[in-house]
Amino acid sequence: MAMLDRAARALFLSELVSGMALTFRYMFREKATINYPFEKGPLSPRFRGEHALRRYANGEERCIACKLCEAICPAQAITIEAEPREDGSRRTTRYDIDMTKCIYCGLCQESCPVDAIVEGPNFEFAAETREELMYNKAKLLANGDRWEAEIAANLQADAPYR
Repeated sequence: MAMLDRAARALFLSELVSGMALTFRYMFREKATINYPFEKGPLSPRFRGEHALRRYANGEERCIACKLCEAICPAQAITIEAEPREDGSRRTTRYDIDMTKCIYCGLCQESCPVDAIVEGPNFEFAAETREELMYNKAKLLANGDRWEAEIAANLQADAPYR
C-alpha cells in the first residue's frame, strides 16, 4: 500500500513539474491574442467584405451594365437598370444591392469582366435599420472611392491566381 502511495506521489509530482514547465514555456512568448477593435488581424487578399463599385483612374465608373453579376447572384440581391449613352456605350442608372440578402459568395466579383463590383476589405459595417443595408449606386461608389487603394492592392496580389 505504501509503495502505491509513493508511486502515485511520484507520478503526481512529475506531471506537476511538466505542467509548470509548459506554463513557463508559454508565459514568456509573444501573445497570440489581439486587442480588438484597437488592433486588427491581417486579412487575406481574397477576403469578401462590404461591396464596392470601382472607378477608372479618370473618374468614370467601371460598370458597363452587362448585368452578369445580377444574373449570377444566387440570392438575387442585385438589381441593375441601365440605359445607352450618347457615345453608344451602356451605363447603369440604378445599381442596388440588398445586403440583407447577400450571402457573400463572391460570384458577382468573379463574373464582372471589368472588375467593377468587388467585395472590399471592410468587415465592420453594422447598421441599426434594414434600410441602411440597402446599398444604392451612390453608396457603392463611395465605398469604392474610400477603399480603392486597398482593393487595387488586393486584386493585384490575387491576380496570379485568377
